[in-house]
Amino acid sequence: METSLVIVIIIVGLIFDVTNGFHDAANAIATSISTRALTPRAALVMAAVTNFFGAFLGTGVAKTVGGGIIAAPDGSPGLLLVLAALIGAITWNLITWRLGLPTSSSHALIGGLVGAALAAAGTVHWNGVLEKVILPMLISPLVGLALGYGVHTAILWSFRRSNPRHTTRGFRFAQTLSAAAMGLGHGLQDAQKTMGVIVLALVTAGWQDSLSVPLWVIAAVAAAMALGTYGGGRRIITTLGRRIVHLDPPRGFAAEASAASVLYVTAFLFKAPISTTQTITSAVMGAGATRRLSAVRWGVARTIVSAWVLTLPGAALVAAAAWLLLHFSTGI
Repeated sequence: METSLVIVIIIVGLIFDVTNGFHDAANAIATSISTRALTPRAALVMAAVTNFFGAFLGTGVAKTVGGGIIAAPDGSPGLLLVLAALIGAITWNLITWRLGLPTSSSHALIGGLVGAALAAAGTVHWNGVLEKVILPMLISPLVGLALGYGVHTAILWSFRRSNPRHTTRGFRFAQTLSAAAMGLGHGLQDAQKTMGVIVLALVTAGWQDSLSVPLWVIAAVAAAMALGTYGGGRRIITTLGRRIVHLDPPRGFAAEASAASVLYVTAFLFKAPISTTQTITSAVMGAGATRRLSAVRWGVARTIVSAWVLTLPGAALVAAAAWLLLHFSTGI
């Protein structure tokens, strides 16, 4: 039974990673598409490739997710808990993708872990949730907003005497680099969360003793995320790239460069699983606000923020329901 559950968890985990890829593909490419720095097809290919290689850049976030959020019971009950968490996260991703809302796959997964653990009377590391999830969830969008505003303000000042047409052309090229940086950052952050869940299942089943991530897990997760990213998420691309604020290449570059910086710092220094979605969305708002505050469609922004707030409890409730269903149907 345990072997079958581990195999199912690995498969469902990779399915979650595919949904993460197409749900969060907009994070790396929406601004580049909306400013016409890249064509949609070229942007999707670049995002898929950089997501793949970004997954190999580190495992610190994976260890945080695998051991810092919950303590699953050993054996089949713990594996059932992990499976319910994945089902909750996948369901939330599909709901918000259908609505075109750029919510956080990361927080959907963490909410799923917490919800399934509570339903199963498992142990939730609340200090870890507060320090590694809640605080970064509150701080990273504010940092992204401030950086997006500050970086584009610096660009405006630095290029105030330049020919606007030449400047725009130059930043279209620069956006290729900043979009690639976002793709690597997304792979670095989001792929590790699925790695952490799979490793949690391996430890729970007794297949390994530590939270170290095997190379085959990294490669499988990276491939699944790249596949999902190439599939794209055009509904969310439209919301993030056009509905929040009109972007030109300098603003697009400022937003992407700012968000990518936050992703790398939090992954390498703090090993915190922050939301790529929240970071880039807030950076887009910050860069757009340099034109004037009314340039940002704050009504759309409020809807997105509301979805952010609902993600943790929403995914948790779905995961709890999934655990109850699995528990009573299997008798585990």
